[in-house]
Amino acid sequence: MVKTLDRVLSKAGIGSRTEARAWIEQGRLKVNGKVVRDPEQWVNLNRDQVFFDGKPLRVEKKVHLLLYKPKGYLTTYKDPDGRPTVYDLLKDVEQWVFPVGRLDMETSGLLIMTNDTDLAERMTNPDYHVPKTYLVKTSTLLSDGQLQQLRQGLELKDGPTRPARVERIRDSESKTFFEITITEGRNRQVRRMVEALESKVLKLVRVAIGPLRIGELQIGHYRPLQPAEVKVLVAASSLPR
Repeated sequence: MVKTLDRVLSKAGIGSRTEARAWIEQGRLKVNGKVVRDPEQWVNLNRDQVFFDGKPLRVEKKVHLLLYKPKGYLTTYKDPDGRPTVYDLLKDVEQWVFPVGRLDMETSGLLIMTNDTDLAERMTNPDYHVPKTYLVKTSTLLSDGQLQQLRQGLELKDGPTRPARVERIRDSESKTFFEITITEGRNRQVRRMVEALESKVLKLVRVAIGPLRIGELQIGHYRPLQPAEVKVLVAASSLPR
């Protein structure tokens, strides 16, 4: 099991890879009794002894949380402007966790927080086509033809989108509510898809990640994933389709 030192730290579930590189450069890591300041140094965990702040490096227990992020919260650890982040909702979580993917500040909905880097890498890799479902409210009425465009795929600045599953929920006098399931994770993708139809998103909620749905989870709260739910996520993100 040979990995770079920064990756060894992040895989252990005690911090992000960026944090790991900073700790290494600060001289907080020893390999076989010697301080190492190079994050790219190769380490064999079956042979080498790694110490962090004088203590043997151990792999943290895997944590998998499902958070219902409210609108107005950033999916980041700290904000220089002091705006609220998802970590403000997780103050009683003792182990370090990170978000699997992101939701922009104006979007609410499900977010997986974990220290399981293997699962996170598979779930965010577009090659694995893990579906994410959103409830959308638009600024205009959308025709059946426009919804069909979403299903077939649209041309965006960064290339065509994959076909999506789209279901009209209802219409008001001037707005359309629909549910869309995509298998990509581009920046602001759903918003840009709607803008390509010459409309705008007024409300966006991620209601499902793979087989996981909001259910009874209250906004601003989180719950641990059950072992069976983790297994389902692993299965959904294990084989490219």
